[in-house]
Amino acid sequence: MSKDIFVVAEQRGGTVQKVSIELLGEARKLAAELGEKVVAVLMGSGVSRLTEMLCQYGADKILVVDHPVLEHYTTEPYTKALTHIIRTYDPNIVLFGATSIGRDLAPRVAGRVHTGLTADCTSLAVEETSHLLLMTRPAFGGNIMATIVCQHYRPQMATVRPGVMALPEKDASRVCAVEMVDAGLSIEDQNVEILKISKDARKHVDMTEAKILVSGGRGVGGPEGFAPLRELADVLGGEVSASRVAVDSGWIEKERQVGQTGKTVRPSLYIACGISGAIQHQAGMENSEFIIAINQDQDAPMMKLADLGIQGDLSLIVPKLTEAIKAYRGSQTV
Repeated sequence: MSKDIFVVAEQRGGTVQKVSIELLGEARKLAAELGEKVVAVLMGSGVSRLTEMLCQYGADKILVVDHPVLEHYTTEPYTKALTHIIRTYDPNIVLFGATSIGRDLAPRVAGRVHTGLTADCTSLAVEETSHLLLMTRPAFGGNIMATIVCQHYRPQMATVRPGVMALPEKDASRVCAVEMVDAGLSIEDQNVEILKISKDARKHVDMTEAKILVSGGRGVGGPEGFAPLRELADVLGGEVSASRVAVDSGWIEKERQVGQTGKTVRPSLYIACGISGAIQHQAGMENSEFIIAINQDQDAPMMKLADLGIQGDLSLIVPKLTEAIKAYRGSQTV
């Protein structure tokens, strides 16, 4: 009988990805409802030192596949290793981060073990009577939120968007079992030769880490409209982000897009400037701690979602807000 919740602990260069830690926290909530355990699956080469962290963030047990062929992610060796684990341990649920690796690995594994996969989930829950996993994700271009179940096959599998789940508290006192797994890997499984790994030396802002975001949409009017937003963000110690329409219009780079097809964020403060607030955008920022909306349309969806709505011309309001913050901070240093 299938049991336990497996979290695929994605690591890159010996560093566990944040989304995997988020999934451990979510898995603990689901496990509590199901009366099951949380098992982290760690694959790589020389990665055993990462087990302590996974334990402290919520794993009850850790399965480690450590082999030279797993030093860098390539599809076939990782698929073979995880398929072996699923067939051997028969988990009830398997969770992946919806990263470039997770989106490549999860469907291939699902195909091999003959089960379903719900991709890019933004919410997970347990159905009260059937105990099935309720996997919710945007559908039909983000116009609705669809909840999907995998009733007849196991494991129930999902990829989850980074940033949508809260980080769990670290518990340094936790102790858990670690099991080394021989997945039958060999160098012949490396059917792709990696000739070179090139890393982008440019510094990229991780929007999911920002505590304050000043975000612009159609209402900023053009690329020049982001200048006052950047100044406000600088004063607040935050970052600038954007809606899809601003990115598609070429006003700001893609890496700063928030929403269903961008990044999911949960800052302490989200200031939406000229953003109508379509459901696709809300899906990426609705869990922000405090939301301020600046918009000329008082009936815009973002104004209704916001904790504080300011109706008016953002080209006048944003600079005045920036100056007010500067003046306040200046008075505090006198």
